[in-house]
Amino acid sequence: MNDIHSVMIKIMTDGTEKQINPFTGTEVWYIPGRKNRPVFTGIPDTAKKIEKQEPAAYCNFCPAKYLMTPPEKSRLVLQDGQYIYQDRPSVADVVKQVAEFRRIPNLFEIVTIDYWKKNFEYHLIEKNRIWKERYLADEAGLKHVLAIINLKLEYSGLDKKKIAKIKKDDKITMADAFFGGCHELIVPRRHYVDGAEYDSQIFSSGEMTPEEHFHYFRFTIDAMNEIVESNRYIRYITVYQNWRKEAGASFDHLHKQIVGLDEWGVSLERELRLASTHPNMYNEYAANFAAYNNNVICENDHAVAFVDIGHRYPTVAIYSKSVHCRPADHTMEELRGFSDVIHAVHAATGAQISCNEEWYYMPNDCIIPLPWHVLIKWRVNIPAGFEGGTKIYVNPMSLKELRDALVPRLFELRGQGKIGPLSIAEECPVKPNSLHYYKNGIQ
Repeated sequence: MNDIHSVMIKIMTDGTEKQINPFTGTEVWYIPGRKNRPVFTGIPDTAKKIEKQEPAAYCNFCPAKYLMTPPEKSRLVLQDGQYIYQDRPSVADVVKQVAEFRRIPNLFEIVTIDYWKKNFEYHLIEKNRIWKERYLADEAGLKHVLAIINLKLEYSGLDKKKIAKIKKDDKITMADAFFGGCHELIVPRRHYVDGAEYDSQIFSSGEMTPEEHFHYFRFTIDAMNEIVESNRYIRYITVYQNWRKEAGASFDHLHKQIVGLDEWGVSLERELRLASTHPNMYNEYAANFAAYNNNVICENDHAVAFVDIGHRYPTVAIYSKSVHCRPADHTMEELRGFSDVIHAVHAATGAQISCNEEWYYMPNDCIIPLPWHVLIKWRVNIPAGFEGGTKIYVNPMSLKELRDALVPRLFELRGQGKIGPLSIAEECPVKPNSLHYYKNGIQ
């Protein structure tokens, strides 16, 4: 083990675990005796009985409330056991059939349509312009769009009298955000698990079958590709999933968020500068380090998952082994393998743990290979005054505790046939330099 490995983690005599993330420089301490939250998959005592609804109308993302969200850009419907892609559906198409997955604009964009228009003179590409004209030419479509604009203005704090005074043409211009905006959501059908009786039984990524998760995964990547095609000024698309309100979700209904950006961000820029001088660092400091320290939790031919060091929250990292560094460049087999490992980690985590799923990959205008990887962070602790003053973060779980919480669950789930085929813990081959990203661009 080389010198940097001894800097990355240091175990004190009392058991305190000091970690430094080699990519971000974040310093984290695990202090023995502090409370941590075990994996819990049952019904909490605080759970309340739900009144079953058909069709589901528990929140604005549910099937009975499709027209409470902006126009769908695309959807996946299940017909005769096959997932069918539908592009730019009309209002009639939307209400006629329930979708397994929907791609919709975020009503409140982080990076707004005005940001792109005013800073880059951005305008809708022909495909989206034609779609907008067609949608608004339909009386039901126009009514839907104006209703959602009014709802957005009302949520923004305007009273109804002021909203009524805004010209129709101005509202239609505002609707460009729905037809050409670059902040989108991928929303699965279910709010609660099938047969749910309690409000704690909300449908999570881990409740999906491996097949469902693969289509959720692939549908998200298709959306990323189309956002890039629709806006030439985008340099990076951030993808994340906030699971439950404690992790930042506005709705307790599963969804991914996709946001187009005109820069990489300081953290990613720093990481890529490091990678330019040390091309094999993701093997050396991530996958290899995890293998040498018995931190790998599961693996298949296309991805490896391990508990990761130097994060504010207990974190599992899942890395693609592919030579390809961007989601869009992965083969279907590679995507399925990567999806299976991510799904397995979510399933082992359980629906009761609040968590963030974050995607990292090689930007479109980058030439430095960076492996596509996903971090799943358990939001079980709240950084407080100590962290703010010292920039040393206290993580409530040691690496071993997190690993030992997940591994038995993975064995249990595999035995039940609820996760895809993979090796677990000591079964994993953990071959050195298993991430092949550094071969990207080599002929």
